[in-house]
Amino acid sequence: MLSKTELFDFLNEKHDRYNRPEFIENDPICVPHRFNKKEDIEIAAFLTATIAWGQRATIIKNATKLLSMIDNAPYDFIMNAKNSDFMQCSNFKHRTFNGEDCVFFLKSLQNMYKKHGGIEKTFARKSSVKDAIISFREKFFELPHPIRTQKHVSNPAKGSSTKRLNMFLRWLVRNDNRGVDFGIWKAVNSTELLCPLDVHTANVSRKLGLLKRKQNDWKAVEELTENLRQFDKKDPVKYDFALFGLGIFEKF
Repeated sequence: MLSKTELFDFLNEKHDRYNRPEFIENDPICVPHRFNKKEDIEIAAFLTATIAWGQRATIIKNATKLLSMIDNAPYDFIMNAKNSDFMQCSNFKHRTFNGEDCVFFLKSLQNMYKKHGGIEKTFARKSSVKDAIISFREKFFELPHPIRTQKHVSNPAKGSSTKRLNMFLRWLVRNDNRGVDFGIWKAVNSTELLCPLDVHTANVSRKLGLLKRKQNDWKAVEELTENLRQFDKKDPVKYDFALFGLGIFEKF
């Protein structure tokens, strides 16, 4: 087992290695990076993060397809689409996320922007990221929706690790001027972010002694993030790059 000093140096070395623009091309974050306008970026990021499970190449391919179905103009489409426009996405599919889910997601995003002032505002002024996600989820599902669609927005109140929403928040909130994360949201502070937890990051974290909990759930997310704060309390989630890189690229 590495000493705390050795682990600090190791994590920082791996963070520096993988938090670089050259890794964008093969990561789902490449999809929102095709846009420049804040609203386009956050909508593209949300839709991409929503389907971010499975092989990364497939995620990128299907997110690209979905964005093309809304004319590669996410905000303009969301603000102006009528029911017939939404229905042109009814054939979309990524694993268990189907056309019915997709149509609802787009309609809900329209409701978010027209009624709540956009996605960012639904995350603002909450006591914690957990509360912010729960609040966002409540607003997201305030329109009539298929019950099955709820599974595509994880709920930390029920113990889910909520990996995709935590990743989405990392993308939009972190601002370290390294060119990967966007740093365009002010509603959440980087110090409050929680580490996205998937099988790879969880396994690496356990091997490094950063995570003892056996389940990959919300309590594990909190435990891991709290341990990462020992190394950088202002930006603990930067180590997601290290943990993910070790798992995916180095098969640690």
